[in-house]
Amino acid sequence: MTKEERLTEFLIENQARSYRLAYSVLHNREDALDAVQTAVCRCLERQDSLRDTGAVKTWFTRILMNACTDILRRRGRVVPFPEEGPELGREDPEPSDDSLARRVDALPREVGTVIKLRFYEELTLKEIGEVTGQNLSTVKSRLYAGLKKLRVVMEGAEVS
Repeated sequence: MTKEERLTEFLIENQARSYRLAYSVLHNREDALDAVQTAVCRCLERQDSLRDTGAVKTWFTRILMNACTDILRRRGRVVPFPEEGPELGREDPEPSDDSLARRVDALPREVGTVIKLRFYEELTLKEIGEVTGQNLSTVKSRLYAGLKKLRVVMEGAEVS
């Protein structure tokens, strides 16, 4: 199987996962679809830069996260009103008010991104560092700080 065939197979098999990740960052269906489309185009245009086909998940996730960041920059500080609608492969893309996903979204963006990549996308800490361009100690400190905040919030919710 050629590199191009492997890459195409990866993109097809992971389209729903890619959409969910983009939606978890952008909270807007159209922006998430745009980010995935942009990432796929960039990926196909730059496939020669992929040296190790075993690292395609990390490589593509970084491209996707960069596409999401570009959209957030264009958007500025305007936060869109969450919309209703089905997510690819899932019934309800928007978590309920008391869900863990909503609490992760309430964390600072850098911390929430590390938690999403670690637990939603199951990337290793090293892979997260490669995707986000952060060193390993920064990834670890953001992950553990975020988990600590989540634990405090979740324990406070249980007491209420």
